[in-house]
Amino acid sequence: MTIRVLVVDDDALVRAGLTMMLDGADGIRVVGEADDGDQVAAAVDAHAPDVVLMDLRMPRLNGIVATQRLRARQRPPEVIVLTTFDTDDNVLRALRAGASGFLLKDSPPARIAAAVRQVAAGEPILSPSITRRLMDRAVTEAGAYERARATLATLSTREHQVALSVGRGSTNADIATELHMGVATVKAHISRILTKLDLSNRTQIALLTHDADLA
Repeated sequence: MTIRVLVVDDDALVRAGLTMMLDGADGIRVVGEADDGDQVAAAVDAHAPDVVLMDLRMPRLNGIVATQRLRARQRPPEVIVLTTFDTDDNVLRALRAGASGFLLKDSPPARIAAAVRQVAAGEPILSPSITRRLMDRAVTEAGAYERARATLATLSTREHQVALSVGRGSTNADIATELHMGVATVKAHISRILTKLDLSNRTQIALLTHDADLA
């Protein structure tokens, strides 16, 4: 099955480079481009992508707001945010907005293609060391710890275990092994967690467990 990709970046050279790299990758096709966040909704309607590569800094509508609006839609595509520096504080905001992960713009072509396949399969792309640094640098708002703990307390025991495993960066297969259940059961638990907690993807589950100081 071909993975359909939309590239969103205000730099024409970046868009051209990403399109050239991804169109040559097996099972991936770039179906459209947009040069600013305010064009994302129309481009998604026109091209129905599975994955959106989203620049963070654009002149009219930034990638954070564009991601938040996109992820609020029914059956939204996955979003990978693109950044020049891995210490960009906006990366964390984009993850909280619903992005499935982030990539540095100078990532090797094979890494970008692998990331697209990974998020299309429902797995986030979070470098443990970089993501930990970003989350540890985040300013925790007053009451966030208590709210996160209270939110996770609404889960069943099994759902709570699965949520903590997601927070540690475990894949579905890893969780199945750790908790002695089938992969299909893990997926069902994750779907229930997302519904119960009104979250859009497993990245937000991981961020919630971090806020609760459980990851």
